[in-house]
Amino acid sequence: MKKSFLGTILLGMMIVLLGACGGKGENASGSEDKLKVVTSFTIIADMAKEIGGDDVEIHNLVPTGTDPHEYEPLPEDIKKATDADVLFFNGLNLEGGKAGWFFKMIDSVGQKDENIYSLTERVEPMYLAGEDGKDEEINPHAFIDPAVGILMAEDMRDALMQVDPDRKADYKERGDKYVERLEEINQEYEEKLGALPEEDKILVTSERAFQYLANHFGLKEAFIWEIDTEENGSPEQIKNLVTYIKQYDVPTLFVESNVDTRPMETVSSETDVPIYEKPIYSDEIGKPGEEVDTYVKYLNYNIKILTDGLTK
Repeated sequence: MKKSFLGTILLGMMIVLLGACGGKGENASGSEDKLKVVTSFTIIADMAKEIGGDDVEIHNLVPTGTDPHEYEPLPEDIKKATDADVLFFNGLNLEGGKAGWFFKMIDSVGQKDENIYSLTERVEPMYLAGEDGKDEEINPHAFIDPAVGILMAEDMRDALMQVDPDRKADYKERGDKYVERLEEINQEYEEKLGALPEEDKILVTSERAFQYLANHFGLKEAFIWEIDTEENGSPEQIKNLVTYIKQYDVPTLFVESNVDTRPMETVSSETDVPIYEKPIYSDEIGKPGEEVDTYVKYLNYNIKILTDGLTK
């Protein structure tokens, strides 16, 4: 009798505990478990935060200050990639392409193809020229152009709606609002860069990361190096840019937040053209709490830097 009564109590406690946990697929608050999302680098992670909201748990792979081209996944990355419901990557060779570190990691953990989404499938690739002048390597920096950011956000929104249909309406609502913000920013780029005199539309940077942006908004490009190599900022590269700057009345030089400033400082000293007082952003957003710690802030910051720097 006593044994039976004790068993009843224990059974009741188990039922209460299971009820509190919400059962399979739910968390302690009674809501469904968060969708496990893995992102390849900071800008995509921020998009996932904006569109996924509280419905997603995000693990980002490449942190701020780390080269996204040749990243080496950590043990924690491997575990998160194994357990992920969906994985987002940039594509356009940012993560090294099909033979790069991202797909090696995906293959090693046995993730299904249907869980993996490139966010640049609708972007027309642009190419960087090698030493022989021929197109050699895809330029991965399409996201610098806000019009590309719109495409990426739309594709992420649609992917989340497909992967997690129970919360489809929430992803659509947040995604639509986020896309509207990006469309407003894109319009601001159109107006401000379009208002510049043609002779001032010359963007001089260390690396040729701004190709998509320049092509979209009608800017001429000049740079020290086109493709990252061990000889970035070589005497020959600097000489070529100095010659270009002297040929045109370039108003300002820009240096990216993630590159060595010394090559551009040499260019500046040889041309008497100043470097803009603040860096421009290309490969990444800043760390949480920094001035440019979201993609929206990244775009807003860059348009201010560009219009201030290119206005005489």
